[in-house]
Amino acid sequence: MTALTHFNQSGEAHMVDVGEKAVTQRTAVTEGYIEMQPATLKLIVDGGHQKGDVLAIARIAGIMASKKTADLIPLCHPLPLTHVEIQLSAEIDNNRIRCQTTVKTNGQTGVEMEALTATQITLLTIYDMCKAVDRGMVIQSVRLLEKDGGKSGHWHCSQH
Repeated sequence: MTALTHFNQSGEAHMVDVGEKAVTQRTAVTEGYIEMQPATLKLIVDGGHQKGDVLAIARIAGIMASKKTADLIPLCHPLPLTHVEIQLSAEIDNNRIRCQTTVKTNGQTGVEMEALTATQITLLTIYDMCKAVDRGMVIQSVRLLEKDGGKSGHWHCSQH
């Protein structure tokens, strides 16, 4: 197992020095789900929510969150993102919405945290918009599916 890089030799937290790393195209793909009552999912899919288009608003929230990741996670590097895509799909048989996020940059460090942040905030926004009708919604299985770029190259989840 690799040593934790966010700690120096004295065990103190620090931001990793990426200054010597090559600039490469970096990509991360994440997913997550929010499970809900069938009536809540129907309300979202039918566009009948009085607050507006739940999925469109959640998608914008996720994109905004990806750009703010370094403000939320203390040792994360601020990155100029070149692409953020959030795909939301209703899984009627499972009473849930799946969120898949793809984030890209050309940089010296990866965008896994930006993609994970975007997925979480997208799902939290769906929760926030629908909590008045369904407080029992469950956000689950948020994970990295794939990453590419940098010295470690390509990685994908074996359960994908």
